[in-house]
Formats: sequence, structure tokens, C-alpha cells
Amino acid sequence: MTRRVLVVQDCTVLTMDAGRRELDRAWVVVDTDAGTILAVGDGASGARPPLGPDVEATYRSGAGCVLTPGLVNTHHHLYQWATRGMAVDATLFGWLTSLYPVWAGIDERTVGDAGRAALAWLARTGCTTTTDHHYVFPRGSGDLLGAEVAAAADIGLRFHPTRGSMDLGASRGGLPPDDVVEEIGSVLVATADAVDRFHDPGPGAMVRIGVAPCSPFSASAELMRESAALARDRGVRMHTHLAETDDEESFCRDRFGVGPVEYAERLGWLGPDVWLAHAVHLADDDVRRLADSGTGVAHCPTSNARLGAGIARVRDLVDAGVAVGLGVDGAASNESASMLEEARHALLLARARGGPQALGVRHALELATLGGARLLGREDDIGSVVPGKQADLALWRVDGLGHAGIADPVAALVLADRPPLELLLVDGRVVVEHDRVVTVDEDEVARAAAAAHAALLERAEGR
Repeated sequence: MTRRVLVVQDCTVLTMDAGRRELDRAWVVVDTDAGTILAVGDGASGARPPLGPDVEATYRSGAGCVLTPGLVNTHHHLYQWATRGMAVDATLFGWLTSLYPVWAGIDERTVGDAGRAALAWLARTGCTTTTDHHYVFPRGSGDLLGAEVAAAADIGLRFHPTRGSMDLGASRGGLPPDDVVEEIGSVLVATADAVDRFHDPGPGAMVRIGVAPCSPFSASAELMRESAALARDRGVRMHTHLAETDDEESFCRDRFGVGPVEYAERLGWLGPDVWLAHAVHLADDDVRRLADSGTGVAHCPTSNARLGAGIARVRDLVDAGVAVGLGVDGAASNESASMLEEARHALLLARARGGPQALGVRHALELATLGGARLLGREDDIGSVVPGKQADLALWRVDGLGHAGIADPVAALVLADRPPLELLLVDGRVVVEHDRVVTVDEDEVARAAAAAHAALLERAEGR
């Protein structure tokens, strides 16, 4: 039986392997049928790709390019692509108060069209695996999670959506209006159904589901506890927002008598199966709690800066042994929604907080790749360019005007503007080529997203 392979050659390869090797004039062999990496080698040493008999090889020049693992986005809200550019000068609580009434009008079509655009743009920015935290389920809105899963399949990205939830409406002291929250029983049934329908626990899985009540100010203690029990019974990961703003800190202390991290710990929401979005406002004891429990953090530097939430203690978290990945967050609080830009902003904000040694260019890229894979429990099959792992790869062109002559290829990626994406492979399949998504018609996706935005605002005005 003939094996079909793709050989990308003559490029710089940033492996992110155990030795963090960086190979010049290197090659990577991809089994396009199995979707895995077969071999990696350094052409400068004279090594050649080990192609045996019965191999049908396609060769692709990577001259002038840098090849990295595909980037891993650990926090997003895809539906928010339909409400970009709104409440642009608000704090988090003011931003949410402005947008909840608009989001109350989302439906299956809105989520599908907005999600498809958001996922396509993630692909254009080097992302091969993304999460989503969807927690707004208006009554009668259709199969919102199913629409997202279908959109990810259309684009071709590896997808880790989380079934979010809110049950603490304004009438019970929460932040969201009552018409966008759910009853606990309904949440648990829908969450179990999502796991049954979509979760694939096997190696190389394209879809895995997580459990994700929204936040301390929108999810009750009972919902948090019951959701944790369900997740652990089904063996899936857990995700929530935590310690994002000073307002949240005040809310938790006023309502529960403790800060957000201690509150989460009381509810069983710390552990190696949990990753938290943001974790900006942490005391030293909070950092220790996260490290001791094995809890991970999705760092969202652009969104945190856009909302004025603060700068997370990334250096302290990493030094304490906390697993840290990067997230673009929702496009309504990060209109650029670029995974590669998150690596640059993580570096710049860490240095703004802690000085020039706070985060290096290689560590920033590691957060965007292997760090994210660790948060999602996928470090054994994605996050580095290693034989046997999934062929989720990004090939960046760095020989053009914006990058030519930059001495360090990692600096070219992290510190300079986003380079053109020559090729993006997910599971060995081409998703982006010559800086254009090839799995869908980009122009058609953009038109549908614009129409979804207009229709959503029209519904909001009519209520």
C-alpha cells in the first residue's frame, strides 16, 4: 500500500521538543493519510528524509520560512465576533452590562456564521487548536454548540469547545440579566448531552468537550459544584473565568468573604483538570494554591489590556510551576483575535511589569504552543514538532520586507509584525496556503459574519 507524504524542506524548524532544538535548512516529513509527523531532520548536517519504498512524496520548499508547531488558543468566545467594536471604552462589568442584552438575541445561525469567521481568522494567525467558552444560551436559540462544532469542522481546526453556563441572574445578585441564565437542572442535562454527542477522548481527537460555568458573578456555588462533579464523573476538563478584575475581587469578598481563588478552591475548582481564564489579580497565596493544585492559567494579555483589567503575573506563575497558555479571548474584547499577536503582547506586558528579563521570545512562543497543549491535556500529541505527534504545523514566511534581515528567527515571529502564513496544516491537511484559508471561501465567510452582526443589532433594537 502506498503511503502519501508531504516533505517541507529548507526551512528553519523551531521544534519545541524536549531539547528545544532549532534546526537550520531542515525538513519535516508528514504522513498526510495518518495526519502525523513521520520525521524531522537537519539538512545542514547532510541528513536526508528517510523515504522508503512505496512512498508517494510531495515536496514543498520552505526557503525563507520558519516552521513552528501550530499555535494553541486556550480561551475564546467565538460568538462575540458578531459584536466587535462595541463598548470600546468600558471596564469589564460595564462592557458586560452593555453587551448582555445584545447577546440575548443570538441564535444558531448567528453563532455558526460568527464562529466560522472567528475560526477562519484564528487559522490565518497560525492557530491549529482552539477552545471556546460558550455560556450564553437564550431560550429557543437552537443548537448553539452544534453550530460551533460544525463551523470548526468546516474550517478544519482542532476544537475544544466548553459547554458554559450561567444561573445567577440579576434578580439573585448576579451580573447577567435574568433572560440569559438557565436553571441548574437544564444546564447539567445539556452539558452531559454535549459530552455524549461530541467528546472524543482518543489520541488525535479533533473535538473534545469541557465543562465551564462562566464566573463567580454569574454562576452559583451549587452550579459550580454540580458541574465539577459531572466533569470529573465523565473525565473531561473544567474551565472558568477567575480573578480577571478588581470588581470581581470586591464581588467575591463582599458576597463570599474570600477572594476568587480561595472561593474556587472551596467549590472544588482547583486541580490538574482545571484551567482558569485570566487570573490577573492574584496574591502570593493564590499563586501557591494554583501551583500546589496543578491548576493551569489561560493568559489573555490583549483582552486584559483592552478592558484595563491589569497585567497577569506570568513570570511568577511560571516560576511557581503553574502551566500557562495563551488565549485571544472573545473578539468583542480583542478585535484583532490573533494568536501570534498574543505571544508578542504576553512578552511586552510581562516586561512592562517585571523588566526586560521577565519573559523571553522563546518562552513567549512556548506559551503559544506547548504551553497551550499542556493546559488542554494534549501535550502528548500536539504542541511540538516531534515524530509521532499530530501534524499541526505553521510555516511562516520571513523573507519579505517586514522581516528580512532579522537575525533571530524567533524574534522575527514574536517581536515583528505578523508574517505571512505560507502554510498551515492541521492533522496533516492544508487549512491555509499563501496566507489564505483554503477550506472555505473567505469572502463569503466575511459577508455572512457582517450579516450576522447587522441582524443581531436589529434584533436588540427591536426588543
